[in-house]
Amino acid sequence: MKFYSPLTAEFFPDEPDWEDESYNEYEGYPMDGHDLLQYADAVDEAVKKDIADFNGDLMQYYHEDDSVRSKVVNAVPSVEIHGNKLCGCLNVELQESLNEGEQAALCDYISGQYSDGWGEGFEQREIDVGDGKLYVHFWQDHDFELKRDVPDMTEFNKLLNCPKKPKMQLIGQDGNIFAIMGRASRLLKNSGQGDKTKEMRDRVMSCDSYQKALNIISEYVETELSPTPAPKRDRGDAR
Repeated sequence: MKFYSPLTAEFFPDEPDWEDESYNEYEGYPMDGHDLLQYADAVDEAVKKDIADFNGDLMQYYHEDDSVRSKVVNAVPSVEIHGNKLCGCLNVELQESLNEGEQAALCDYISGQYSDGWGEGFEQREIDVGDGKLYVHFWQDHDFELKRDVPDMTEFNKLLNCPKKPKMQLIGQDGNIFAIMGRASRLLKNSGQGDKTKEMRDRVMSCDSYQKALNIISEYVETELSPTPAPKRDRGDAR
């Protein structure tokens, strides 16, 4: 199970533009998750280094003797690109699933760890990003929320009994990724699945390679790269 939350930061460049009115000597440049995409690797490395000091498990500070304690094996903070932003990502390993009340209790506890516990210490850690220093916040005093992740798109389509994916040919067509994305968007809209176009575009724009972008598009429309369903065996083939 994963929970996502927003990230913010202050950036202090090594060579600030003192004539830039948006720069504050004491507060730097404010950044959100979209701005932090360019520093994703540095932030990821900083989080991993920081949590290594306590094996990464925030649940070791959870002192309630309740069902949450018995069901949650560990809860490890990280960062992950999600929805065209760098987000905080809490990776939770479970003995068994949590009900709504238990999820709420866990999120409340983690919010405290982000604001007054581990996160309070981490946001004071200087992260060297080459052209300056970053200070990253896992918690904010406004618009903060831990959100559950969504399942893999392939399984998600099965669960919701989504309409069949429209077919789109890649071979012999314009190979520009924006042209391909445009064709896929039009097919989705024409097949009554226009609500998926923004999600597809956001995921494509946040990935770091042409091949990954094609694979993402092939989750939404059927292309030569879409996985071929395994043929069903009849009962006579069972072993």
